[in-house]
Amino acid sequence: MALRNIVKDGDPVLLKKSREVQKFDQRLHTLLDDMQETLYESGGVGLAGVQVGVLRRIAVIDVGEGLIEFINPKIIEKKGTHQVVEGCLSFPDQYGIVERPVYVKTEYFDRFGKKHIVEGEDLFAQAMCHEFDHMDGVVFKSKVLRMLRPEELQQRREE
Repeated sequence: MALRNIVKDGDPVLLKKSREVQKFDQRLHTLLDDMQETLYESGGVGLAGVQVGVLRRIAVIDVGEGLIEFINPKIIEKKGTHQVVEGCLSFPDQYGIVERPVYVKTEYFDRFGKKHIVEGEDLFAQAMCHEFDHMDGVVFKSKVLRMLRPEELQQRREE
């Protein structure tokens, strides 16, 4: 495994649409392993392929309940909405209020090409939507209702 560089704000690759994964091979496994290591080293909860410069429909997410590797994910159901604080590893120290579904049901493949369905609420649903947006060239700042000032973020953390 190796750490990958996280693409930062201003890099045009963040606005590009990713292609579906066709081969479930060792090269994909190595990329997923590297993304996992990069995610844990960064302290984030999710990382999409585009964020490490790879335009493939892949993401790794861990909201504290174990890592899930998403390959060619498709959201098949959404319920409810709420406004949440959101940030992104590609936009360090920038946070804003975003409207996201409360519940999401997603169909995806694992690293071996096996299809799965997962349901998530709150932070997990938010993370799936955020990472899957990256695959379509959509960054959270384009969905922000309002950016937070550092003192507002600190106040929210203390609440």
